[in-house]
Amino acid sequence: MREKTAKEAIQLSDHFTYKKLLRFVASPIIMMVFTSIYGIVDGLFVSNMVGKYAFVALNFVYPFIMILGGTGFMIGTGGSALVAKELGRGNKEKADRYFTMMIIVTVILGAVITPIGMFAVRPVAKLLGATEAFLEDSVLYGRIVIGFTTAFMLQNVFQSFLTVAEKPKLGLLITVIAGVTNAILDALFMAVFKWGLVGAAVATGIGQLVGGIIPIVYFCGKKEKLIKLVKTKLEIRPILQAMTNGSSELMSNISMSIVGMLYNAQLIKYAGENGVAAYGTIMYVQFIFNAIYIGYAIGSAPIISYHYGAENKAELKSMLKRSVTLIGAASLVLTATAIAAALPLSKIFVGYDKELLEVTVHGMRIFAVSFLLSGLNIFASSFFTALNNGLISAIISFMRTLVFQTAAVLFLPYALGLDGIWWAITIAECCAFVMSLGFVFGKRKKYGYM
Repeated sequence: MREKTAKEAIQLSDHFTYKKLLRFVASPIIMMVFTSIYGIVDGLFVSNMVGKYAFVALNFVYPFIMILGGTGFMIGTGGSALVAKELGRGNKEKADRYFTMMIIVTVILGAVITPIGMFAVRPVAKLLGATEAFLEDSVLYGRIVIGFTTAFMLQNVFQSFLTVAEKPKLGLLITVIAGVTNAILDALFMAVFKWGLVGAAVATGIGQLVGGIIPIVYFCGKKEKLIKLVKTKLEIRPILQAMTNGSSELMSNISMSIVGMLYNAQLIKYAGENGVAAYGTIMYVQFIFNAIYIGYAIGSAPIISYHYGAENKAELKSMLKRSVTLIGAASLVLTATAIAAALPLSKIFVGYDKELLEVTVHGMRIFAVSFLLSGLNIFASSFFTALNNGLISAIISFMRTLVFQTAAVLFLPYALGLDGIWWAITIAECCAFVMSLGFVFGKRKKYGYM
């Protein structure tokens, strides 16, 4: 076991008390919150400086942008679980090679995905029902941001690997720098230069470049690190294993984006542009709250993978128990906060339009109930990814984010009208929770975590 360089240092091999676990996952959580701020900052400036239709345009195309960048989550989560497992087995040389392969594959996939996405953004927007009022703005914003897809993917990948490298605070610092860069450039490009939607898109892209490039410099340095970039050749087996294992996160991202596009299509039908604008504001709240859950999942996954590789069942039991307790408590707090703060949060984005404000506040208070279960479902999927069981993780993500939500958002409005769209996600989370419980109890003997 490596010696600790400081009294406060935390290693994956440690026993994690509640205090130590919270310290370890704090940086990934804050890191994910800052990452979610990218789109939120754009929306805040666009809505208040350019207007409602530009705000609608941004929110309408954003789910498609996230589909393209979601490949980074797949490689990051699947690859980090693989690398952490090898570290747990004491195979540092193999861990370094696998880590390097993941970065190379990310760059290759980004180069392929970027031109495809730039071409597809217009037909996708038309297919989903974009009106003449905001179609051109959606295409403009989408193409500029998609041009930075490779950097966005790398940023997502490094978020996971910096945690594996036992450098969550460095990951947080890089993300803060990227987020602050985005915010400052938004103000400069939109408030000073008056570039409008173009300024928002360019600011987002530059922020992603910062978040994607700085970690490369760190991992290429000569100083000894838990994992580092090395010379290696691509190997099909570990790459496919990582992609398969991380497919749940990719599926979750794609599914959430598809569902987001379906929400927009339904809201155009039932509430017009006001519905899409209201949903955009609600999504910003969801981004931040779910970022807390996702950050916890990213931070705890390497610990679970390490002890799974080391066959330490006692620590797996401890991690599951403590994680459920912490996420359960957070869920109660976040749900109550979202309901209580619906009005002031909505005013920040759409306070200039009374009718739009009323629609947003009403929708947010209904939507907020979903936070009671979403954190537990996100962790359940991540838990199986960390155990290198990508199939179960993918099933949970696929059913939760695509099947259940799609069915709910398509059919509930027939019975409840506009409110059916707002309740759809809560119904989906309830169904997913029952399924997640079944998998956790069904696999308890195989993995020994209960």
